[in-house]
Amino acid sequence: MSETSPVQRRPAGELEASVLAALWAAGVPLSPAEVQSALGGRLARTTVTTILTRLHDKGAVSRARAGRGFVYSPIQDSAGLTARRMRSELDKQDDRGTALARFVSQLTSEDEQLLRSLLEGADGAPEGPQAGSQLGPGPGAAP
Repeated sequence: MSETSPVQRRPAGELEASVLAALWAAGVPLSPAEVQSALGGRLARTTVTTILTRLHDKGAVSRARAGRGFVYSPIQDSAGLTARRMRSELDKQDDRGTALARFVSQLTSEDEQLLRSLLEGADGAPEGPQAGSQLGPGPGAAP
């Protein structure tokens, strides 16, 4: 079309990650305008509101009425959100065992050791026995 470079699209999830980072840093519920300000004003308020609405629909943030609008809070910290995403991807699989085996086979030896110790220490945790039975002895056992 013209000789100027086209607008480059951001990687998928970048805006959501930026909005979540602003909410985590604030430590208190924020309105879309406050999130916009925390992000340096580089996004339109309507864009911020859309991202917050999508995050709410995905269960990543909660919202509460504040005047005529809403304020938003993250439901989990970054590690909790990552764990929820991993679980969501696993839930999409028909063959959970194969998916887990492939995941474990791609871990570094340090991560595999960390996972083993977490599973061994999860005996009293609500999901510990389930996680151990889903993994079974096989997937992480291969060198």
